[in-house]
Amino acid sequence: MPVVDEDQRLWKAENLKRALHAAGVALWSWTVESDDFAMDEQGFELWGLPQSGSVTFEDLSSRIHPADRDRVRAAFTATRAIVGAYEIDFRILIGEEIRWISTRGLGNDEGLHRGQMSGVFLDVTGRKQAEEGNELLAGEMSHRVKNLLAIAAGLTAITSRSSTTVQEMAKELTARLTALGRAHDLVRPLPGHQGRAALLGDIIAVLLAPYDDSGAFSGRIRVAVPRMGVGEQSATSMALIIHELATNSLKYGALSVGSGLLDISGTSTQGEVCIVWTERGGPSVEPPADEGYGSRLLHRSVTGQLGGTIHTDWSPEGIVITLSLNPKNLAE
Repeated sequence: MPVVDEDQRLWKAENLKRALHAAGVALWSWTVESDDFAMDEQGFELWGLPQSGSVTFEDLSSRIHPADRDRVRAAFTATRAIVGAYEIDFRILIGEEIRWISTRGLGNDEGLHRGQMSGVFLDVTGRKQAEEGNELLAGEMSHRVKNLLAIAAGLTAITSRSSTTVQEMAKELTARLTALGRAHDLVRPLPGHQGRAALLGDIIAVLLAPYDDSGAFSGRIRVAVPRMGVGEQSATSMALIIHELATNSLKYGALSVGSGLLDISGTSTQGEVCIVWTERGGPSVEPPADEGYGSRLLHRSVTGQLGGTIHTDWSPEGIVITLSLNPKNLAE
């Protein structure tokens, strides 16, 4: 039998201690009959407790999150009936900080030695936060997809009623869905977990860029609106509004001719956001005899989703459309 000298044993013990500390592993033992816990230095540091010879389960319970306390107590008691390895995850409170702890050991008295059960504590806060972030993202994506599918279904129904041919329906529906996609590409998370939003000016500029991107037509669109955020839900409504106005202008108004000019300006107060759509240099336009489905969608978006009003001035010099919007609705 090989002889292991004292220096070699100490070397192994010191290296084991360093390895456990580097891995963030805390050791514990539980005396089943007396309900006493003993932990190493890493364990007391992990739980935020002053180091002592032993600590009772009640001492630890005072640090366990109230929502997890009964579950953890029951789980520890049940470990003696578990065959093989077990793992229990729970939260503890260190002042205002919440930590996730994972305790691991062997059940069914397999890990019982001289009346004590032993195991380890691991700080799994980072992993749990990542899991919660993934769950939140998955829920958000599910919510957004459902909303977009509902909007797409509504647009399909509206477009089908306003189109005379399949080709016309496909073209109009594709244009409307593309407008939604452009607006949602601009929506970004706000700092401090305050939700998601896009800048009003960015939404308008991006949606109108295809009409103002080349040659003699470049520079005929001017956008000067207040710097303010538009919430994720309202971004959809704004995209539909701008798209419908641009489509009408391209068909009948200033954007239908090379000499036409379009000016979008705005003002913002605590109780109202006003956006003025002014067309100049285009053909003369008159109020339509009947309101089309596009106009109905426009009015529904302004008055319904954004809680505002829309006023149209059929001026001989060019149409002027004034949108008065509720800033609270616009931020949602």
